[in-house]
Amino acid sequence: MTWLDALLLGALEGLTEFLPVSSTGHLILLGAWLGQHDEVAKTLDVVIQLGAVVAVVVYYRARLATLARGSLRRDPASLRLLAALAVAFTPAALVGFLLHRTIKEHLFGPGPVGLALIVGGVVMTGVDTWRRKNGAETGEDDDADLASVTLGRAAVIGLFQCFALWPGASRSMTTIMGGQLAGLRTKAAADFSFLLAIPTLGAATVYDLAKGGAALLASPSGPLSLAVGLAASFVVAWLVIAAFLRYLTRFGLAPFGVYRIALGALVLLFARP
Repeated sequence: MTWLDALLLGALEGLTEFLPVSSTGHLILLGAWLGQHDEVAKTLDVVIQLGAVVAVVVYYRARLATLARGSLRRDPASLRLLAALAVAFTPAALVGFLLHRTIKEHLFGPGPVGLALIVGGVVMTGVDTWRRKNGAETGEDDDADLASVTLGRAAVIGLFQCFALWPGASRSMTTIMGGQLAGLRTKAAADFSFLLAIPTLGAATVYDLAKGGAALLASPSGPLSLAVGLAASFVVAWLVIAAFLRYLTRFGLAPFGVYRIALGALVLLFARP
């Protein structure tokens, strides 16, 4: 893998991590096009997510600082949000730990990614259309901020996040949609989804580093590829987060669903049997 390959992968990771189109799915497709199929490439696909995690920390730094201070003071609202993040994190962490090897062996390929893109696109478009017809984004703002994320709603989001273990499903799509179906407004669901990315992607990165980090760093271009990929992922993700939040509250998820369906159809059409 060259540094240019890593740059492309990192930029694509940063661009797609917080869009409901599946960053891992896009990385697998780009990796297949670049001829990167080995375990080192698969490890890099996961580890460069750390750049996006740092972008979330930077973007939400004020909120995170308030959360940390509130937790130290035993502020009930801060403790509730921390508990909600823990509840939402747990299901996918357990399932991912148990099925990590199976997922990498059977789902890291263009065919499974294309199928997940299409199914997710259809479901996302349908839910978004239904919500808008029923006025789910209008009325009072009781469900529009993070204070409205109860433990029950967090549990629903956590269960939906399990579907994101299938590359192509999209972690941001499943968690935002899970929050919407649990009764949250889109802005609150997106904010919670992005904060949930910190423990979720952070844990996935640490786990993959422990499993395949030695092979990645031992490869001739591994350290440089990792550094370039992480830097590109951070910069692009930082620019994308704010733009996506503004777009999401105005246009919803349906346009991304159409994109997913079209891309998934192309992938299945040209994927090798």
